[in-house]
Amino acid sequence: MEGSAWSPSSPCGPHCVHTYVEPVSRLRASARVTALVTVGLAVVTVGVLTILLPRTARHGYWRGSAKVALRTMGVVLEIDDHRPPGARRLRGALMVANHISFLDIVALACVSPARFVAKREVLQMGGFGAVAKLFAVLPHRRGDLRRLRPMIDQVTEILDAGRPVAVFPEGTTWCGTASGTFKPAFFQSAVDAGVPVLPVRLSYTDQGHRTTMPGFLADDTIGSTLARIVRSRDLAVTVTVFDLLMPAGDRRHLAALAQDLIAPVESVAALEELAVDLPVRMPTEPVVV
Repeated sequence: MEGSAWSPSSPCGPHCVHTYVEPVSRLRASARVTALVTVGLAVVTVGVLTILLPRTARHGYWRGSAKVALRTMGVVLEIDDHRPPGARRLRGALMVANHISFLDIVALACVSPARFVAKREVLQMGGFGAVAKLFAVLPHRRGDLRRLRPMIDQVTEILDAGRPVAVFPEGTTWCGTASGTFKPAFFQSAVDAGVPVLPVRLSYTDQGHRTTMPGFLADDTIGSTLARIVRSRDLAVTVTVFDLLMPAGDRRHLAALAQDLIAPVESVAALEELAVDLPVRMPTEPVVV
């Protein structure tokens, strides 16, 4: 990586991907993809007009649209919100979450629409990249420490203006049965702007069992991951929203507190143990996406 020898990495890959049940038919999966494209075009078209609406109405529209997108893909949403009612209307928080799949962005938008910090390669992912640009995703060159401080300053300015920003402090995706160490860099933005951190845990289940199936891992493409998702029969995402962390102490302290809530570090050995002898039933026919 240009500018630094450091870059976040994960041991997770295709060997982590397991599912527990028979997939739905190829016809049903294709219908889900068609519906998703149709809904996506309609949401974006109407969404452009929401700039004329008050902030609360805009956020309500995008939260509702994110929920519709999940339903269209056959994903059940469960939100477990531990915040007191007043804190749910707070503006300008730094939302932090563990990172498993591109579905994470949609699931988090069901809680609070925000500007996301993402690796710059996301903007080059065809149609997904075009949508990312439309939603003003903040591209970040992972591992380039020379460009990190300006990026932190940009996030600070957005937070200071009362707008929420979402980051994945692991820096890359993990399969969900293990997690990476939270990098403290972007927590500095919360400290500098004097805004709270909103910790959120994302977890995926299939028929009640924890599953790695929706993971966007290693050499996965948007298409291959989406194909697994739309073939799932009972995929659910649980979004656990914790109470706010006030910006006291330094960024490392905040990162440690958030990780303790969201994703206590599990070893690679634990990951391998969880993966042993799980029944693997992958689709035998590809889905065109």
